[in-house]
Amino acid sequence: MLRTHNCGELTANDAGKEVTLCGWVATRRDHGKLIFIDIRDRYGLTQVVFIPKECGQETYAKGSQLRSEFVIRVKGIVNKRPSNTINPKLATGEIEVSAKELEVLNPSLTPPFEIEDTLEVTEEARLKYRYLDLRRKKVFSNFIMRHNLYKVIRAFLDAQGFIESETPILTKSTPEGARDYLVPSRLNPGEFYALPQSPQLFKQILMVSGIDKYYQIAKCFRDEDLRADRQPEFTQLDLEMSFPDEEDIFLVIERLMQLIFKEIKGIDIPVPFPRMSFAQAQAKYATDKPDLRKEFNTEFAFVWIKDFPLFKYNEEEKRWESEHHPFTAPAAEDLALLEETPAKIKSRSYDLVLNGTELGSGSIRIHDQALQEKIFKIIGLSREEAHKRFGFLMEAFQFGAPPHGGFAFGIDRLLAILAGEDSIREVITFPKTQKAFCPLTNAPSGVDERQLKELHLSIKKEKR
Repeated sequence: MLRTHNCGELTANDAGKEVTLCGWVATRRDHGKLIFIDIRDRYGLTQVVFIPKECGQETYAKGSQLRSEFVIRVKGIVNKRPSNTINPKLATGEIEVSAKELEVLNPSLTPPFEIEDTLEVTEEARLKYRYLDLRRKKVFSNFIMRHNLYKVIRAFLDAQGFIESETPILTKSTPEGARDYLVPSRLNPGEFYALPQSPQLFKQILMVSGIDKYYQIAKCFRDEDLRADRQPEFTQLDLEMSFPDEEDIFLVIERLMQLIFKEIKGIDIPVPFPRMSFAQAQAKYATDKPDLRKEFNTEFAFVWIKDFPLFKYNEEEKRWESEHHPFTAPAAEDLALLEETPAKIKSRSYDLVLNGTELGSGSIRIHDQALQEKIFKIIGLSREEAHKRFGFLMEAFQFGAPPHGGFAFGIDRLLAILAGEDSIREVITFPKTQKAFCPLTNAPSGVDERQLKELHLSIKKEKR
């Protein structure tokens, strides 16, 4: 290693040690013949002092040339600070390092903004220079939280017998909801993959395989209009179980949320969460995403909303659509209504709402091929079209599909709430703007004619 310690760990107990630190120059201050710098890495700050008679003129001269964000390596002796110069706000505030050697590993241009938490910077500048923005402690702390959240999730689900399993990113377009992101196939001219809006069909097939309990921290993609809580690519915790009822799934999610809030925020969340039917929520709050913080007085108020309608009517297209998705099971007591009164059928779906935000949703799934075909018929999919889109799932159902159900919640949305942020862009390392544009890389961008030719594509130019 180029360093013996990081910039946040030295204390008075290290006085007298020779140490080597690496990091970025946070500040430089000239006090007469003394030069002070703060060297920063992700762990913290350490004050370094250059004293001509102790470091020599060559090292001192190098120190005088340092500027903000230079990457340096400094070797020196740890000294206790005089009592009147101790900085109680820093973990390293009792010491300083008296420099002996200095190496500039890389200089830096003057940054477009200072690396300070309190400085107001436009979002455009922050996203264009995201690598600088991430050096700010407040911004970086969100990604430490994200890392810790993943650890909690994986440890909990592993203890519950879930198996982490990845599902394909290049998959089949099965448009039913938001628009797919399409990827042209070079080896199959004129045909396309789609990026998954969720792992829904694959996780159901995993239940057919007998995996029993599956989860995945999954990347998902939706080509939709963006808001503060939406991105074209996002991350969700996706899980599925065989042989559950709704309460089995509620129990797993409640215990997971309880652990997350305890480990990440140090807050005890009471369980079980309240349950409320869709009809009750609409009657009392005129929304299916009620904010119950005032009623329960817990900074964080969870509620399960269940018994959603199975279908909604599309007035424009004069047809029935799935309220959630077409793989959601109808309530057993409403099966007799399936053919004649779709409007009255309740589903076995459920949403988890936190502080008025839909955190995630799930359902008990259809596992019977005949019932699944009836649902497709009601929403206007012919048998031929249904099998064209979902034939691989229907075929799997013929080989002993167990009853199954699951849930998925938005990790970005949960993190934004945990971090007290208004936008999920604050908890995504390299987010897109509300126009689905990346200021850092300038994506999306054009491609050259050779690439288009390989994909058997051409760009149709609009007439003006």
